[in-house]
Amino acid sequence: MMPRIIGVNSNCYHGYSIDEALEGIAAAGFHYVELTATKGWTEHVFPDQSFASLCHVQDKLKELDLVPFAMSGHTNLMDVDRLPDFIMNMRLAHFFGCKYIVSSIGEAHLKDKAKTGNEVLVQNIKGLIPHLKENGLMLVLELHGEHATGTIMNGIVTAVNSNLVKINYDTANCVFYGNVDAADDIDTCMDNVAYLHIKDKAGARDAWDFPALGKGYVDFKTLFNKLDKANNDAPFSLEIEFTAKGPKDLDEINTAVKESAVYLKNLGYKI
Repeated sequence: MMPRIIGVNSNCYHGYSIDEALEGIAAAGFHYVELTATKGWTEHVFPDQSFASLCHVQDKLKELDLVPFAMSGHTNLMDVDRLPDFIMNMRLAHFFGCKYIVSSIGEAHLKDKAKTGNEVLVQNIKGLIPHLKENGLMLVLELHGEHATGTIMNGIVTAVNSNLVKINYDTANCVFYGNVDAADDIDTCMDNVAYLHIKDKAGARDAWDFPALGKGYVDFKTLFNKLDKANNDAPFSLEIEFTAKGPKDLDEINTAVKESAVYLKNLGYKI
């Protein structure tokens, strides 16, 4: 398998503290983390937190030998009034030294119904490019909601036409929202994939069921082989979201993260 950064999205620990998340990720043997700053959902770090709190997270990362390579900063990029929020998330990502910032196009978790045509959306994203340059970031747009297939997202990224705006291919969202198989669908957008949320899918297609890697039916072996053949070394960020009931406790999350680490190692990856 091609060497690549493999981290964990702290959103796996939704409902738990950032300290608990970082400790669990490090205990599983990972060295990279995607910090979650999603308003109203998982605010492990957030622009309105105190400087002391943010410095505490920096210190905790250093203590655990974790590199914050990315930030999950979901904001509704279709709503011009939300763009200043996303710019603040970019500045926060820069503060932590992240290289990638992740967002879906619509709001991932808030009930924000602002929608717009793709032409306006593309212009909104283009307007963010100077801020991406200033903060040393790449924006990777996550497959989600109405934009959950490679074909749809590839069209948007191609229209933006910037090396700083690429695709975050979510291997389970494409099933849940887009009703396509990741191992097939990724062919439609491979050249623009710069980041992946590696997330498994179990249960019915439309069931909220995202277990540890290897516990579902996403064909990761085929998917990863296709990435290697395309010489695509995009980073992986592990995401586990369990069922609608959520994990029963912190131990269940830690176990799922460890099981996913073992799964990746058995495929030949170094984490």
